Amino acid sequence: MRLLNSSKMLLLGLSFLSFIACNESAAQSENSETTSKIKKVAAPDMDLQTAVVTGNLEAVKQHIAAGTDLNTKDAFTSSTPLITAATFDKREIAQALINAGADLSIQNSDGSSALHSAAFFGRVEIVQMLIDAKADKTLRNNYGATPKEMVSTEFSQLRPVYEMLQQQLAPMGLQLDLAELEKSLPVIAIMLQ
Repeated sequence: MRLLNSSKMLLLGLSFLSFIACNESAAQSENSETTSKIKKVAAPDMDLQTAVVTGNLEAVKQHIAAGTDLNTKDAFTSSTPLITAATFDKREIAQALINAGADLSIQNSDGSSALHSAAFFGRVEIVQMLIDAKADKTLRNNYGATPKEMVSTEFSQLRPVYEMLQQQLAPMGLQLDLAELEKSLPVIAIMLQ
């Protein structure tokens, strides 16, 4: 009887191992089919910063899908694509970058984060996006100012700075409506409390 039980146990064990092997093989086959169905997305020819400045949302989405580093700093200002989007008022691109997990606390060469830039340039909607995404309102730039402190200065003192920036960055697409900016800065200061 014992021999019979041992034989049955052996057959049962072999059947079990065969079952496991068949299931593993089927799972591997299914995984390779799934993997082959997933197509790798190639990054577009246009670099990410150029896509942001030119407002090319589709190229930005391609970069996101391709796994491009969203926090790469440009060589000139050390701005990330999110800081650039805030500066140039690229709302949809800013939202796409935020949704994709861009780092909100990275600072450029003058210590400004995306929130500093959005606040300083009067980008009310982008400021709200960043606040909603929990951007750090207490981060200080290289001059010791928080985003709120940057916009709490008298506009008459800031006006020459805006005029100079408009002149220098207009060829890249920076548009500043100084009258609108003067109205939006106090609103942003309240938002940043």
